[in-house]
Amino acid sequence: MKDIKAIRGKYYIQRLIEEGEHEHQDFKFAINDARKIARSISAFANNDGGRLLVGVKDNGNIAGVRNEEDIFVIEQAAQLYCRPPQSVEFTAFNTEGGVVIKAEVAPATNRPVCAQEPDGSWRAYYRVADENIVAPALMTKAWEMRQDSSGICFSLSQAESHLLEYLDNKGSITTEEYMLATHISRHTAEELITRLLAIDILTFIYTPSGFKITRNDSEVSL
Repeated sequence: MKDIKAIRGKYYIQRLIEEGEHEHQDFKFAINDARKIARSISAFANNDGGRLLVGVKDNGNIAGVRNEEDIFVIEQAAQLYCRPPQSVEFTAFNTEGGVVIKAEVAPATNRPVCAQEPDGSWRAYYRVADENIVAPALMTKAWEMRQDSSGICFSLSQAESHLLEYLDNKGSITTEEYMLATHISRHTAEELITRLLAIDILTFIYTPSGFKITRNDSEVSL
């Protein structure tokens, strides 16, 4: 199978399957749509990386990889339908249910990683729990700003300090809530938030109502 020699890994794969699908793991029984797989690659790469277990059904049952076409489609997704192209590391494991391929996606060094949609447009995705979520526009703007260090302001303005004080009291907020609370324009609010996201002072959290902005106490990059 694409010159990938399967190694023994029944118990290793079973331990991974027992984790279920989560922020860094997705089960794939059949690989037949490169653009859909590109969304998963984008979401993992824009987060902290992740892996696809190919040949595993959604319920965790092992069906085994059908043929090497699955691997080809993943490579096609990573190289042709991701911008910038991404590398995927494949490892094959022999199990009682058949061969399972672990396709490992590393965290991207240059974000955002975008996936091409059927209409030709490009969108950045982010992995939340077991879902691939379209990344908020401010998140992608912050990633883009981070690529250009000249666009990042390291000296906090009074307005930015006020935003941090507001978050200390409220915990988290949406852009719209911040606009209403401070009576500032959307443009000004987004500029303030984007700069603070770009230098990791702020981060995003995902809630049942969607993404919100909060203080990045852990100082972990998006």
